Amino acid sequence: MKTSDLVGSAIANTFRAKTRTILTILAIFVGAFTLALTGGLGTGINQYIDDTVSGVGASDAMAVTKAADDAGALPGAEASAPREYDPDAVSSGVPGQTVIALTPDDITDIEGIDGVVSVDPIRTITPDFVQAGDGTKFVATVGSLVPGQTTVLAAGESPDPDATDLQVAVPASYVDALGFADDADAIGRSITIGITDAAQGSHRFDAAVVGVTEEALASPTGSSLLINDSLSDALFDAQSTGLPAAQVDRYASATVWFAPDATDAEVQALKDRLAAAGYTGTTVADQLGMITTVIDGIVLVLNAFAIIALLAAAFGIVNTLYMSVQERTREIGLMKAMGMGSGRVFSLFSIEAAFLGFLGSAIGVGVAMLAGTGLSAILADGLLADLPGLTLIAFDPLSIAGIIALVMVIAFLAGTLPAARAARADPVESLRYE
Repeated sequence: MKTSDLVGSAIANTFRAKTRTILTILAIFVGAFTLALTGGLGTGINQYIDDTVSGVGASDAMAVTKAADDAGALPGAEASAPREYDPDAVSSGVPGQTVIALTPDDITDIEGIDGVVSVDPIRTITPDFVQAGDGTKFVATVGSLVPGQTTVLAAGESPDPDATDLQVAVPASYVDALGFADDADAIGRSITIGITDAAQGSHRFDAAVVGVTEEALASPTGSSLLINDSLSDALFDAQSTGLPAAQVDRYASATVWFAPDATDAEVQALKDRLAAAGYTGTTVADQLGMITTVIDGIVLVLNAFAIIALLAAAFGIVNTLYMSVQERTREIGLMKAMGMGSGRVFSLFSIEAAFLGFLGSAIGVGVAMLAGTGLSAILADGLLADLPGLTLIAFDPLSIAGIIALVMVIAFLAGTLPAARAARADPVESLRYE
């Protein structure tokens, strides 16, 4: 019997007992469906994280701070107890959290650490309000993109860091409040940012709106105004008016750049050298690592249930093929009497098992893809509307092919026992079987 005939015969034999075959395929379907759906969930979320990683920062950079220690805490006091005033402490940008300010000397020290390519100090700017025309004044914070950073835009573009005019991108949540009809209407309009200097003098700066930003996981600005370098310089200079020279150049953090091809071990070594010098370095992977770990853990648990379902389906395959071998005993004897070798008989039943796995897994992943795509679309317009760009359940062609191959392998292995029994059958005894 030719190989093509062997495969055709195996496929045809699969549907001899239709009810039994359908029940077996349904068991495989459940496992493949669950495995594809949970795999798609992990793929979708991790793709979203990867797409927004550039919003946190470049992969070859880390945020460096000089953390405030407990020297100012009262002896034996709890974390919530009053702390002694530290003139070198500045806000970290997180309410209630402070860090020791970085000075120009610190920046010089960091630049001298082995493995550091360059250092960009991050200035803290605290405006009083943002206003459109004579409208209501709203509290706002400002932020700038460092090289390698991006943000999710609802309209327009990011402020040009090299432009000499004052540019700003406003969060989508501020569009209606500032009196604009919609995101597109805000583009090209002007807003006013107010800031107070150290001598209690008020300064107002008019900036052109060039973009509207969306909030997203790992968004660099969140609900902050995104400004270009010219506006940042103007606000910082105004804020610093009246300050002693020694108090002007104080930074909450700095962006440290290292070699783009640095290995994980080299990055960790750089962190260790920074720590030895009294600084703390945090990379993008550090900031998102916990999120990814939790997601991967959840997906792994869900996949475990899918594997259990597939193992249960494997017993169904064994039962189906054992019964098939039992019912076709005389047929097996006749095939062997006509010259079919044991290897061919084994292959016949093994192919039947693999075909059962293929049918169940193909149907399972097909339905999972339809269900996952539909569910993602519904959630994108509902519960996940605030996370633009997120496809909760996404499917990678290689992963789908891998699931089908895995199920076929499991089915093939499950079919080896009944296939081996058929291959060992004695033709004379089989022909006598009633």
